[in-house]
Amino acid sequence: MIKTLKEAFKQKDLRNKILFTLLCLLIYRIGCFLPVPGISPEVFRAEVDADTTAGSFLSLISSLSGGALSKGAILALGVGPYITSSIVVQLLTIAIPAMERLSQQGSDGRKKLAVITRYVALVLALAQAIAIVINLDVKSNLLWTESNEVEGTVTSAQTIIIRAIVICTLVAGSIFTVWLGDKMTEFGVSNGMSMLVFIGILSSGVGAFYDSVVAVFKDISTITTPIVFICILVFIFTVIVYFDLSERRIPVTYAKQVKGNKMYGGQTANIPIKLNATGVMPIIFALSLINFPQLIMSFFVKNEGWANAYQWYARYMGTGSWANMVATALLILAFTYFYATLSFNPRDVSQQIQRNGGFILGYRPGKPTTDYLKKVSNRITLFGAMFLMFMALVPSLIFKALEIDSNALTSAFTSIGMLIIVSVALEFDKQVQAQMLMKQYKGFLK
Repeated sequence: MIKTLKEAFKQKDLRNKILFTLLCLLIYRIGCFLPVPGISPEVFRAEVDADTTAGSFLSLISSLSGGALSKGAILALGVGPYITSSIVVQLLTIAIPAMERLSQQGSDGRKKLAVITRYVALVLALAQAIAIVINLDVKSNLLWTESNEVEGTVTSAQTIIIRAIVICTLVAGSIFTVWLGDKMTEFGVSNGMSMLVFIGILSSGVGAFYDSVVAVFKDISTITTPIVFICILVFIFTVIVYFDLSERRIPVTYAKQVKGNKMYGGQTANIPIKLNATGVMPIIFALSLINFPQLIMSFFVKNEGWANAYQWYARYMGTGSWANMVATALLILAFTYFYATLSFNPRDVSQQIQRNGGFILGYRPGKPTTDYLKKVSNRITLFGAMFLMFMALVPSLIFKALEIDSNALTSAFTSIGMLIIVSVALEFDKQVQAQMLMKQYKGFLK
């Protein structure tokens, strides 16, 4: 990748795109430190950190935004609502025939779906902002300490105004993040939304690792923590890269066809089926579904009945419990197969091969080819689900077994975070190489 970047900076157009991407990332990171008006950032950080156990809902939001949530920043929600909105709209295109027709209308249909996705993201951002304000009890904890000292008490009207300011600021910050990501996609390199999530997770990890290194200078006995953590991290990243690039290639032979005075076909192509075609979506859905009941119960934790239910769920179904691990593994398996059916349809692929005059050796066109592709896809999906289960459960178990109890490190480098870092870095490298190759072709044609 370093060699690719060196070659890219030698080309003016590509260099400008990379610099524009870096500028947008800098603006995003600055927004992750600007506090929301009307709150006390120190109290906000204390409240969030008290509830951000590794794998919780708030921990997921905070890690995706680079710790902006724990700082009470205006970009605290980040691209989380847009990501959720994209998933929801993608699922609705299957359930609603009208939206399915839009997805099949080419660029115009995709533009309309993009507008729908943004409106849904706006609604989800509003819901998340309201949930965060309720969950963190704005009236008693998040007011500026200076106003408390001057006025002594806070009226209900002031409380409503402060809550409205916090909610509007968080929603506006989320919409600005989506706009910034769109501009990065249009004028920069690679997908803007992915790059924003990438830099957020990476900044959280770098900050946590820096704190652990600083702790070594204060207490030399803690030096084993960052060293062992780096070794484990390198091993896990190697495993992710290996499985992320793994794919099964099914050879397809095309028959020779004579059209006029020319002969077409007679070639062999491959159908690539990626081992991890679903990405991190099954893990995100599984963890969100597991932690959703606990999030809802936390809104009413002041009630004794809800408080008891919250404590029971946190004890027996919380992060680290065996019931949580089993439920998470089963949900990952289910969502992996679900997303595999969305990304790869054996029947459509079989029909496309048959229309182009191709066939798979040993299988007749039509239903036999469809059955074969379905069998191969199911097997690969099973191994992909096992890989995602490994990533969701094993790293935390390794950290726990080796007594790496640094919550900052383990919260920053979650399974979702490590998968996103690797996949976005590989995609960025592919995009840069593709644009460099396109530039060479243009120069050749001239």
